[in-house]
Amino acid sequence: MLTRRSFFASACAGAALSIAAPALAETPAAPDTARLLARARAELQRLGTAIPHHDLVAVADYAAVSKTPRFHLLDMAGGTMTSLLVAHGRGSDPGNSGWVKAFSNAFGSNASSEGAFKTAEFYSGKHGRSMRLDGLDPGNSNARDRAIVIHSAWYVNPAMAATAGRIGRSEGCFAFSDSDLPKVLERLGPGRLLLSTKL
Repeated sequence: MLTRRSFFASACAGAALSIAAPALAETPAAPDTARLLARARAELQRLGTAIPHHDLVAVADYAAVSKTPRFHLLDMAGGTMTSLLVAHGRGSDPGNSGWVKAFSNAFGSNASSEGAFKTAEFYSGKHGRSMRLDGLDPGNSNARDRAIVIHSAWYVNPAMAATAGRIGRSEGCFAFSDSDLPKVLERLGPGRLLLSTKL
């Protein structure tokens, strides 16, 4: 027989489960290295000679929330992966939720763009040492003219990810922590593929 006390207990447990469920649904899965490598190989095959160097590929997987390391450096020969924090554009996340809602190639959108980029030359700008990018697809063809680049930013750091549940937003650039940027620039270098997508 269901007493008032047991009814209350079961109702409270059900409420707790229903409250907890959305949080579980938003927990990102660990990146699948094999799946990322397969996608990288397919993109290299599609792009052919447009990408001179095929030894390393970068994939920014914007299906994940910004507090998680979602920028993956893939060693194509060794099959290993290094994952780092990366910011997305504020135009892609107007509510500052930490999730990419939409991509854009439009000038003034301040959004991240989707597609294949070729890493280009190093330069020194307002964010220090940086790297230019050339968009190779219709969804990111304005990258160079929009000044979508790789640079460091104070708002990309593990402490902010842990306390705020997200990192800051760029104006569409791939922004990294001060400590991670050197390894990104050193390992990528010019003439490699950077894929921006939602996997």
